Amino acid sequence: MRLYFFRHAIAHDADADTPDASRELTDEGIANTEQAARILKTLTITPDYLFSSPLTRAYQTAVIIGKALDVEVQVRKEVGPGFSIHAVEALTRELHPNAEILFVGHEPDFSGTVTALVGGRVVMKKGGLARVDVITQQPLVGELVWLIAPKVFGALSE
Repeated sequence: MRLYFFRHAIAHDADADTPDASRELTDEGIANTEQAARILKTLTITPDYLFSSPLTRAYQTAVIIGKALDVEVQVRKEVGPGFSIHAVEALTRELHPNAEILFVGHEPDFSGTVTALVGGRVVMKKGGLARVDVITQQPLVGELVWLIAPKVFGALSE
């Protein structure tokens, strides 16, 4: 099983009129996600499932990626704040062992989840992507195959 973790792109700050859950991507966040999505397509990343946090900024990020990769976005509350290795276990338990799953969510949950899966500290930047290949499902243990910082997506598209 291949697991991809894409942290949502740059979003507007929360303010008195906009609660955290409703924060939208900035124009820069949209452009960066479109750029990253084109590169993911070039890399022939073909997830069977694309699970998104219900928060607006993550959902907007997931929609851009889903459109580029031709995969339907499934909003799952488990991918929202509080996401953890336990949510990964629950969401993947019934899936085929060769399934590819892309999660779009938030910090600090993604860094903590990837760290728990691979046993080494990982930090996810906004618009960054990690790939973890599952070694065992019981207990859920994986191997970090790569981590792409958002700056790398920018450099690859120049």
